Amino acid sequence: MVKITGIVGSPRKGNTSFLVETALEAAEKEGVETEIIFLGKSNINPCIACEICKKTGKCSIEDDMEDILQKISTSQGIIIGSPVYFGTITAQTKMLMDRSRPLRRNFQLKDKVCGAIAVGAARNGGQETTCSAIHDFFLIHDGIVVGDGSPTAHYGGTGVGGEKTACQEDEVGMETSRNLGKRVAILSRDLYHSR
Repeated sequence: MVKITGIVGSPRKGNTSFLVETALEAAEKEGVETEIIFLGKSNINPCIACEICKKTGKCSIEDDMEDILQKISTSQGIIIGSPVYFGTITAQTKMLMDRSRPLRRNFQLKDKVCGAIAVGAARNGGQETTCSAIHDFFLIHDGIVVGDGSPTAHYGGTGVGGEKTACQEDEVGMETSRNLGKRVAILSRDLYHSR
């Protein structure tokens, strides 16, 4: 069965997790399985540039990343959500990206359908640059990057949330996240069944 993994790059549960969950609920309506990973609840350490992963394909650091990388590599679609921190992704999201180097060894994310969700404190609060950072990560891994598609056609899910539950009243954030989840699910399913 086609599986979409949603990754929440926030240090706490709140707006970003709500929009990632919204995207995954829309994906499930397209008949795919979903799973969510909360980086804020995971034990993840920063890359130490030891280069062992280049030789062995495995990271030398023993923490939750091995399990997270396994889940990502076996998914057909991936959605990463991050709050905007100074115009870009959170430290938690960056650690995931930096530590994903073992997956690049054999391009294990090649042709996986990938999307981004970002939450800023204002409507133009850095969501596009945050989505762009997530898109760049996926492109470097040879993933297929999609936005939320028509009729909204943004970079992905783009929410506004200062208070912890603000995105629950953000119609644009919910709509773009639902559209993204649906699009990632449909394309992942179509690609999976065409192979």
